[in-house]
Amino acid sequence: MQMIKAVVAGANGYAGMTAVNLLARHPDVELVQLTSRSHAGKSWSHVFPLLDARGVFLEEPDPWQAEVIFSCLPHNVGAGKVQGWLDAGVRVIDMSADFRLKDPALYPTWYKQEHPLPGLLGRAVFGLPELHEEEIREADLVAVPGCYSTAAILALAPAVAAGLVGSDVVVDAKSGVSGAGRTVGLGTHFAEVNESVHAYNLAGHRHHPELVQELSGLAEGGQGPRITFLTHLVPMVRGILDTCYFDLKGPLEQLQEAYLEFYQGQPFTRLVPETPATKLVSHTNHCVINVAAQGQKAIVTAALDNLVKGASGQGVECFNIAFGLPRTAGLEGPLQWP
Repeated sequence: MQMIKAVVAGANGYAGMTAVNLLARHPDVELVQLTSRSHAGKSWSHVFPLLDARGVFLEEPDPWQAEVIFSCLPHNVGAGKVQGWLDAGVRVIDMSADFRLKDPALYPTWYKQEHPLPGLLGRAVFGLPELHEEEIREADLVAVPGCYSTAAILALAPAVAAGLVGSDVVVDAKSGVSGAGRTVGLGTHFAEVNESVHAYNLAGHRHHPELVQELSGLAEGGQGPRITFLTHLVPMVRGILDTCYFDLKGPLEQLQEAYLEFYQGQPFTRLVPETPATKLVSHTNHCVINVAAQGQKAIVTAALDNLVKGASGQGVECFNIAFGLPRTAGLEGPLQWP
């Protein structure tokens, strides 16, 4: 089988570096370009000394030399480039938030600016395979969801689709520090976060509208439950743990059966009998979910790795679907860094 020529744009951030490590071992992929403005002109081994891959970082991708571009650029940095990439016949797996929300009116609220290419929002497919596998097969632009929203959507989708949510939902979400990216800042400084946990974005996290959008699409009548979404920073490198609370319609056994049925045959999302720890899924593309209750209050817990299933691993999973490859290709072994 001919190798698929892939580019990673923004290969020096955590999502980009994770994508490179995954694609370098993918049996059907040839990495032809890595881009990074800060590393342009340097060899790939400058950033990836352990990879058996050779090349020099470019400043910008050349889409005419590729079949797929994994865009790991910051929000609104890659948005203006995507149209040109698509015009060159390249499929784009976008890791930023540029194309996740279908309503362009939401971008000024959550990202403080108008969307630069609103005409592409209807063309993008939300890259959550458990919900949109068939659409991803035909997509040329896939918008990979955020790490927090991936965990929360997977934690709540079966309950909402089955009509078993009897109240507002509270999502208590916790993330490792790598979720903030690789750029140095006071908020992720070791001395600030070590031996401390704190809540942030109490007025609302930008992954919240992704959660509302996707759950509304599953709910009867298109009206999902109201959601309180609260995020916390935990002094660990990687991992997401979401604990979701809502009043339960019906017995717990009915809720558990709804989750088993919803995720039957899914290679990376599964139910576990005990509440999961983030270490269970660290460096993997798995999301594990536990469904429990206190009386009539359902407690659904989901854990995933924010850099793999919450970012680049899910991007590779979407790539596999779009190119007709096994969903697990390149994703079955653990990653080691960061």
